[in-house]
Amino acid sequence: MVPESNVRVRLAPSPTGFLHIGTAQSAVYNWLFARKNGGTFIVRIEDTDRARSEKQYEDDILAGLKELKLEWGELYRQSERTEIYEEQVNNLLASGKAFWCRHTPEELETERQAQLAGKDLPRHVCAHRENPSQRDGGVIRLHIDSTSNRTIVVDDVIRGKVEFAERLFGDISIARTPDNVLFHFANVVDDGEMRISHVIRGEDHLANTPKHILIAEALGFQPPRYAHLPLLLAPDRTKLSKRHGATSLKDYMNDFLPDAIFNYLAVLSFTPPAGKEIISREELMEVFELEKVHKTGAVFDIKKLEWINGEYIKKLSDDELLKKLSGDKVILQKLLPMIRERVKKFSDISEFDFFFKTPDVDPELLTWKKSTPEESRTMLGKVEKVLEECDWNKEAISYKLEAISKETGDRGLVYWPLRVALSGKKASPDPVDIAVILGKEETLRRIEAAIKRSS
Repeated sequence: MVPESNVRVRLAPSPTGFLHIGTAQSAVYNWLFARKNGGTFIVRIEDTDRARSEKQYEDDILAGLKELKLEWGELYRQSERTEIYEEQVNNLLASGKAFWCRHTPEELETERQAQLAGKDLPRHVCAHRENPSQRDGGVIRLHIDSTSNRTIVVDDVIRGKVEFAERLFGDISIARTPDNVLFHFANVVDDGEMRISHVIRGEDHLANTPKHILIAEALGFQPPRYAHLPLLLAPDRTKLSKRHGATSLKDYMNDFLPDAIFNYLAVLSFTPPAGKEIISREELMEVFELEKVHKTGAVFDIKKLEWINGEYIKKLSDDELLKKLSGDKVILQKLLPMIRERVKKFSDISEFDFFFKTPDVDPELLTWKKSTPEESRTMLGKVEKVLEECDWNKEAISYKLEAISKETGDRGLVYWPLRVALSGKKASPDPVDIAVILGKEETLRRIEAAIKRSS
C-alpha cells in the first residue's frame, strides 16, 4: 500500500487533437484520487510525436482542465526532456539490455504476415541482438527473453490480477535513435523519473502494460500500481468516436456548466454511496474509491448529462445565470424562473427567441385542431377585447381566459390561438406567462398582427 503522502498520479495526453471527453474523465479520476489521498496530480504533455503534435491542441487540453477546475501540481512536456531519454537509451545500449535491430521495414512486414498466416501472435525475436552494431534505418530494441517461462502479473486496482506470458512479446522497439525515442519508452522513463505511484488510464492501454513493466525493470525502476478505467461507449456500445457526434470537451463547454460535466464524468463509471447522482466535487473527494470504479464500459448518455446540467442551472443565483445568457437583460431577468424550469443546456434558450423578436406566425398553425380557421380567428379577436380591459398580472389574465373557456366549453380554442399568436410555436411556455412577460402593449400588438395574417 502506497503511503498517502507518496501518491503521485499523472494525466499524459498527446497534443494531437482536442481534449477528448474520455481523457477528461481520466483526468477527473486521477484528480479525485490525488485529492482523496493528499497526493499530487501531474499533467505531462506527451509530445514525442513531432509530426502530429500541435501547440493549439496542448493549449486546448490545458484550457479544458482549467475549465473543469482540475488544478495540477506539476506540468511537464516530453519535448523538453529528450536529453533524459537519450541518456537512458545509451545506458541500455551500453549494458547490452538494448541493441540495434537492422531489419528493414519490408523484412519485418514479411515476418508479420507469415506469423498471421500461421495464426501465431506477431512478435519479432531479432537475430541481430547478439551483434548490436548500428545500421542506418534500424531501430533500437529492448532484449526480451524469448524462451522465458515467466508470467508477468499486472495487479490492477480495478480489474484484479491480469497475466501475460513474457515470451510472447518479442524484442520491444524503444527508439529510432537515442535522441528520438518511441512513446512507450518515454512514458516509462517519465513514470519512473517522476516517481508516479499509480497509473490511472483507459483500458485500451492494458495490453501495453506488460511492455511497460519490462521496460521499467530494464531501467531499474519500480513499476507503478496500475488501474485501467473502462472506456466510454456510444449508445450502440461501441467505443465513443466522432462518428457518434461531439467527442471533444470543448464541444460541450458552451452548453454545459463545468461543475455539471465534472459531476457527470465522475458518476458515469463510479457509483457514489446511495447512488447519489448530483454530488459536489467536495463530496466526491471524500467518497471516491478507485477500487469501486466499474469494470465495464459506460454509455455516454447526452440526455443524462443534460438532466444533471439542468439541476446545476437551477442552483445558480440570478446573477450567475444572467452572466451565462446573452440578450436583453431586462427580459432575461423576467425569464429566469421559466429558464430554470425548462432549460437543460444553454442552447435551449433558443426556445425563447420569440421574447426578443416578433414571431413569424403561420396562419395554418393558428387553427385549433377541433375548430375551423374562422372560429379560431374569431376567438382570438374575443381574447383581444377581453385583454384590452384586463389588469396586467397572471391572476387577472388567467381569470378572464378561464371565464371564456367555460362559456365556449373548449379550453383549447381559447389558449391555442393565443399561444401561437404570441410565440409562433405549437410548443411553448404557458401563454399567460408569455403575456405577462411581454407586457400588455406587445401582447395586444401580436394578437392583432396574427388576426390580420390569418384573414
